[in-house]
Amino acid sequence: MIVNAELFVKDLPGQLVGSLEPISLVDGNIMGVVHNREVIVNNRICLNVTFEVEDRNQLCKLRDLWQARDIIIARMGSGNRTYSMEYMLIGDFDAQGIEGLINTAQHSIALDSVDIRYSSKTGPSSKRTAMISVKTQDARNLDRVDEFLDEECRKNGITYVRGV
Repeated sequence: MIVNAELFVKDLPGQLVGSLEPISLVDGNIMGVVHNREVIVNNRICLNVTFEVEDRNQLCKLRDLWQARDIIIARMGSGNRTYSMEYMLIGDFDAQGIEGLINTAQHSIALDSVDIRYSSKTGPSSKRTAMISVKTQDARNLDRVDEFLDEECRKNGITYVRGV
């Protein structure tokens, strides 16, 4: 399970390490840390940490370890893992066509975010380039996007590059 915690630690040397060590003591895996020295409450600095543990028992042990070290737990909850992929499409299309393609995909595939960038037409060629970034919370949905784009690009004579 992925967990995101907002902690407040004393503004003293060694507190950052002392607050992260308990995660390893319960066999957790740290995924990200933000040490925000600008957010200070009662002479304590805000620390946001995202980590992974296998079960709730580890989480309970971690909570006890933090409390024993006088670390204040302001918030602790589950986080979401996201999966992303970049695609490049090259061919004879316009912005409206790519928007329609992505809208069609979103009706059948749960996508958290999509970012599309286009090149403008230059020269005698009618070919354009589109860069598409996709994020989702389920890795299987990336596979579905791959299948969808592969099929649609083949039908429309568009070159499709995955993982740019």
